[in-house]
Amino acid sequence: MSRQEEAGAGGAGHGGSLAHRVPDLGALELLLAVARLGSLGGAAREVGISQPAASSRIRSMERQLGVALVDRSPRGSRLTDAGALVTDWARRIVEAAEAFDAGAQALRDRRDSRLRVAASMTIAEYLLPGWLLALRAQRPDTAVSLLAGNSTAVAERLLADEADLGFVEGLNVPAGLDSAVIAHDRLIVVTAPGHAWARRRRPVSGPELAATPLILREKGSGTRQVLDAALGGLARPLIELSSTTAVKASAVSGAGPAVLSELAVREELALRRLVRVPVQDVSLARDLRAVWPTGHRPTGPARDLLSLTRA
Repeated sequence: MSRQEEAGAGGAGHGGSLAHRVPDLGALELLLAVARLGSLGGAAREVGISQPAASSRIRSMERQLGVALVDRSPRGSRLTDAGALVTDWARRIVEAAEAFDAGAQALRDRRDSRLRVAASMTIAEYLLPGWLLALRAQRPDTAVSLLAGNSTAVAERLLADEADLGFVEGLNVPAGLDSAVIAHDRLIVVTAPGHAWARRRRPVSGPELAATPLILREKGSGTRQVLDAALGGLARPLIELSSTTAVKASAVSGAGPAVLSELAVREELALRRLVRVPVQDVSLARDLRAVWPTGHRPTGPARDLLSLTRA
């Protein structure tokens, strides 16, 4: 039996949870090290395990995935064609895990924090983890704490001296704060594939959007502020929720149309869990801003983070 057949014979089926079908991060990091070093022994040393343990982990991953990943020879270890493809996927997973860790670490309220960041929900969920990962590479000794809330809460934190730098997504800069535009965003209307709007051929008009009960973020959020301004304050809530994730989940369930940041629904649109609904005669563009107390330009780690957002 060939190694490909041997790996396939023990491959996992389609049942069970995702955790049982996807290798753990340690195994993926080992595979990346093999790809980079061309040596199983060298990869084992890099990740801090013995060579027999590394061989066992690779074989276990091959059985789990049902494909051979590494060809071993006296000249070293070489990825199979399938192994090269899996390695590309693994790299994305590991990079995403590193960004997740940077964001999660910032959520911990540490006494030695030297940079306190307050961010509105969309920015905190979809942009900030990557920025914090880049900041960690520049300033590995800087402890960061993250306070997530809507744009109104971010302004309150800054004005109460509970944060050094903030990020908001509304139309206006809150009183008492200076700002800099760091990115541009657009709100879009989305709904589940089974909703009538997913099949219509003409765009939804502004008056029609205003007359339809929608799944919305709560008042005080930048997302709600932009929508209310676009509809003249006439947006009708079907459900009001305090997080982007909750709004998405409700829309996916078929509860009704939702208005969300384009940043927040890329994956759902790609997987057809949500469908974008064209809208006409309604401006839903917005600026994403860094904010800080008037007259107190960011310095030190806050200045570095601000620079990274612009990069």
